[in-house]
Amino acid sequence: MTDSPSSRQLQVEVHGLDVIGDAERKGTPRTLFWPWFGANVSILGLSYGSFALGFGISFWQALAAGVIGIVFSFLLCGFVAVAGKRGSAPTMVLSRAAYGVRGNRLPSVVSWMLTVGWETVLTALATMATATVLDRLGWGGGTGTKVVALIVVGALVVIGGVMGFDMIMRLQTVITVVTGVLTVVYIGLVADHIHWSAVSAVPSGSAQEFIGALVFMMTGFGLGWVNAAADYSRYLPRDSSGRGVVGWTTFGASVAPLLLLVFGLLLAGSSTELNTAIAADPIGALTTILPTWFLIPFAAVAVLGLVGGAVLDIYSSGLALLAAGLRVPRYLAALLDGVLMIAGSIYIVFLTDDFLGQFIGFLTTLGVPVGAWCGVMLADLALRRRDYDEADLFRTRGRYGDVEPLPLVLTLAATAIGWGLVTNTAAGWLEWQGYLLGPLGLGGKDGSWAYANLGVLAALALGFLGTLALGRGRVRTQEAGPPSLPLDVEVPGA
Repeated sequence: MTDSPSSRQLQVEVHGLDVIGDAERKGTPRTLFWPWFGANVSILGLSYGSFALGFGISFWQALAAGVIGIVFSFLLCGFVAVAGKRGSAPTMVLSRAAYGVRGNRLPSVVSWMLTVGWETVLTALATMATATVLDRLGWGGGTGTKVVALIVVGALVVIGGVMGFDMIMRLQTVITVVTGVLTVVYIGLVADHIHWSAVSAVPSGSAQEFIGALVFMMTGFGLGWVNAAADYSRYLPRDSSGRGVVGWTTFGASVAPLLLLVFGLLLAGSSTELNTAIAADPIGALTTILPTWFLIPFAAVAVLGLVGGAVLDIYSSGLALLAAGLRVPRYLAALLDGVLMIAGSIYIVFLTDDFLGQFIGFLTTLGVPVGAWCGVMLADLALRRRDYDEADLFRTRGRYGDVEPLPLVLTLAATAIGWGLVTNTAAGWLEWQGYLLGPLGLGGKDGSWAYANLGVLAALALGFLGTLALGRGRVRTQEAGPPSLPLDVEVPGA
């Protein structure tokens, strides 16, 4: 019986893009609960209640949009996680089976951008939350405090990402317990700020506004993780239950956001002032209704929850960077991403005052190509009857080829169509989007469909249906050949 992560001495993980050998595979699908719950138990989940109501919909509409968006998007993660068990390689290496070994570099770059963006956002939020708490305590919340907070938070994230899988599994277990308990205490302390009469009075919105909120929930939750979903399941034994992988991934990732969303909706719907404040400082605004004695525990739960998500992101962003072609050890790729994360956090914390607008723009814009990739990946996985040929995932002349035109054309076409069906007026650098809303009779950039973010759903559907319809023959040809010989060269990033 192999040792568990908690029983071995911690050391920097040596694995990069390489396949995990049978002797190192451990655990059961149930162990996936810890990293996914720990990464999504963040207090930020409360703020999504405010974000959802910001689309102009009622409590019940926002709740429905949240439940559907969260569960469905994390279900996609669960399906992608099955690929990890079947191939024992990182998500963006398994994606080579669809795109070809070097053709996969394009989606790997997009995946890298998304994960670096997310780790940056989470680190910046943890920094701002710490500064807000210290300011309320009268201990200073100015530039100096933010600098120190950013250094501490950034160090925690980078160390976790550099150390790798075992460190992350231990860290996420601790984060799960601590943040879970303290979040329950937070909810109990602020429950008297809920006023159902105000919540129920929030007017209903249109179908288009409901769809916009639903898509935002999808991009803010599961679609933000789907490109990393196999990075942890690859450590499971080959005979692990596929249903168990899907179920524990979906359940572990969804349960905390669902509970936090409900309470966040009740809080935001009860106070227009709080609802507005959350848009500027999503975590710090939640301290304004807390008693002073709980501010330090709140800072702990806020920072730990955000760090939990950022650690998973920096680990996966390093793997995506290697899959994009960078030939360095995994820990150096994670360290490089950490430098970019700190730089981006400095911009968010010190140089911009429109967090929500930029955040929505970032999620929607990258959500389109990631949705297209997810559709291709899921359809390709559904078409396969055999496990991946692990050695050929690293050979340009293997069964998966060098550059596969069909998936790349599908992804680019779905992205072009998707960007034409979304708008991001709050982010000035994205005003070029939405160019298909007028020609398709959807009212243009100022019409009722402008903020429905249909482009994300369109990209996901086009990638999936296009691959199902046109990719079957390619997959059958790939699976018809005999198993390849093992690799006799070093894998870049290992």
